[in-house]
Amino acid sequence: MKKIIFVSLIIFCALSYGKIDLVTLPDREKVQLTIYNSADLTFVRENRTLTMKKGENKLQFSWANTLIDPTSLELYPLKNADKITVADLFFPPRVSGLGVWNIISNIPGKVPCEINYFTSGISWQAYYLATLSQDEKTMKLEGYVKVSNHSGEDYENAQVRLVVGKIHLLDEISKLARRYPPFGKPFEPPVPEYQRKTELYDRAETLLKAAPSGRIVKEIEKEGLSEYFLYTIEGTESIPNGWTKRLLSFSQDRIPVINLYKHDESRFGKDVVRFIYFKNAKSHLLGKEPLPDGLIKVFKITDRNEYLSYIGQDNTKYIPVDQEVELNLGSVKDVIVQPKKMNVKTLNYVFNNNGDITGWDQEQIWSIKVSNYRKIPARIEITRSFPHQYWTLENNGDFGQYKQIDTKNIRYVIELPPEQTKQFTYKVVLRWGTRQF
Repeated sequence: MKKIIFVSLIIFCALSYGKIDLVTLPDREKVQLTIYNSADLTFVRENRTLTMKKGENKLQFSWANTLIDPTSLELYPLKNADKITVADLFFPPRVSGLGVWNIISNIPGKVPCEINYFTSGISWQAYYLATLSQDEKTMKLEGYVKVSNHSGEDYENAQVRLVVGKIHLLDEISKLARRYPPFGKPFEPPVPEYQRKTELYDRAETLLKAAPSGRIVKEIEKEGLSEYFLYTIEGTESIPNGWTKRLLSFSQDRIPVINLYKHDESRFGKDVVRFIYFKNAKSHLLGKEPLPDGLIKVFKITDRNEYLSYIGQDNTKYIPVDQEVELNLGSVKDVIVQPKKMNVKTLNYVFNNNGDITGWDQEQIWSIKVSNYRKIPARIEITRSFPHQYWTLENNGDFGQYKQIDTKNIRYVIELPPEQTKQFTYKVVLRWGTRQF
């Protein structure tokens, strides 16, 4: 496992630096990871206590074999800041993966400090588990985040914060981490840091430094930050390099849901496709914050022993507060819609002066058979499409609710009890040629 290396003594033989006394740096006392999900970017905030001597101090930082961006390194004393000056950070020539801070201290002793930097190789992804009740009127929804660490560095007992929102990077952090030397050719004066920062750095520092670094988190906190949204996971987690960990984000029971079965040959072919709907709103026991995009797997409790049956899954996009969620769970076999053309004929011909047919009507009679083989009621939406807007329609039988959607599409909605079948017919007259005028 890789570690960021801090030592108390170093010799730069190639450059004849000789022996340089460096500040002894202990292990991290605290570390906070703020991970973006729309770019390969993580903001790291570490707390360590340095032992300073009065006068000049040097601190070595090595990011070898990690994806840390050395151009983003910053060090701040948390106490006696008026007596301690971080003079500069230089990168010795012909020594890759190494930087040295010059620190001037007017006091000796231990000084708590914060070290900040950006790294890549750490990512997170949201996903959800939904469990329908036996009557399928409510569900339990559990949100999880999967955090993967391939940064080359271990992070023990880290507070994890996750940022939802799209960002724009001018540089890739992984490329900055591997570039030598970090600021161009050896012995050139370093480019001012503000010129090296990306547009994101400026935004991130404003957003991420707003909260005190020592805050103790007792529960999952979710905050809105401009166009971003910040999730703070309760407690701390150790995420070694090469590991992936699953963290629970939230769990909410008895969320109201709507089940709907759709038959639309223009979209789904002959199959009936099942959808479920819920709303990210307080009326559905949610609505406290937006939900990140991710995969939702849906199960159902099948009996009193609470055995689960897999229903289906769908990917959902970012879900704002008060927005309805539609999940397409795929085709089913226990609800069937069977359209059948019963009759077709032409009539009402129109002729021109030469005796040619210039217009006519086509009459079609369709029978729609709808079957529910489930042990609970089913709501079924049947969409029928016509080739153009010149038509008239007559419905017969138990066709439920009828609605014209637009000039070419109509829709029936049928509430079908368990293990029952309904049937209805419609007659459509399509006008062609001059019959359309």
